[in-house]
Amino acid sequence: MARKPTVVDVEVGQKKVFAWAVDWPGWCRSARTEEQALAALADYVPRYAVVAQKAGLSFPATIGDTFEVRERLPGDGGTEFGVPGKVSAGDREPVKAAEATRAAKLMTAAWELLAEVAAKSPAELRKGPRGGGRDRDKMLDHVVGAEVAYARQVGIKHKQPPFDDGAAVGALRADLLARLGRPTRAGAESKWPDRYAVRRIVWHVLDHVWEMEDRAA
Repeated sequence: MARKPTVVDVEVGQKKVFAWAVDWPGWCRSARTEEQALAALADYVPRYAVVAQKAGLSFPATIGDTFEVRERLPGDGGTEFGVPGKVSAGDREPVKAAEATRAAKLMTAAWELLAEVAAKSPAELRKGPRGGGRDRDKMLDHVVGAEVAYARQVGIKHKQPPFDDGAAVGALRADLLARLGRPTRAGAESKWPDRYAVRRIVWHVLDHVWEMEDRAA
C-alpha cells in the first residue's frame, strides 16, 4: 500500500522558504530553498511527535516520509524576516468542531512544553552562531508579547502581562483557547482566519521551544 503523503503549504521568498504541515499546526520549518525547507520539516518529525503525544493525538510513524505541496504562496518582507505570514486559501475554509478541539489540544501542548523546557533551562542561554539570541526570560516575555498581538487579530484584547504572572498569562491563553477552540463558518473570522491564527501561535511557541532546547544544551 502506498504511503499517504503529508500535505504541506509553502511560502516562497527570495532568500527564505517556509514549509508547514497543513494538518499539524506548528510543524513548520524554513530554509533557503523549498527542497531544504521540506528536508528540515522531515528532520523535525521526532520533535513535533513529542507535541502530538502531549496533546493525546496519534502521530503516524510514516508521517513526513513524503510530502505533497497543496499551495505555494509568494513571500514578502515578513518571509525574509523570518515569519510565515501568508494566509492560504485553505486557512480560510470553515473549521469544524473536531478540528477546533484538536487545535486547542495542540496549543495547550505547545504551551505546556514551553513551560517544561523553560523550567529546566538556564537563565543565560548559549549564544547563537552570530553571537545573538534572547536569554530564557526575555524569550518567554517575547512569546507572551507576541500572543497579546496575535490575540488582537482574532478580537481578544489583553494588556501584555509579565511573562511570570501565571494568572494573567493563563487568562490570555484561556481566552485564545475559548476563541480558537470552537468551530467557525466561512466569512466569520476576524482579521486572521482561525486556522491561520492557530498555526501562527503554535509555530511561534514551538520555534522558541526548540531554540531554547538547542541553546540550553
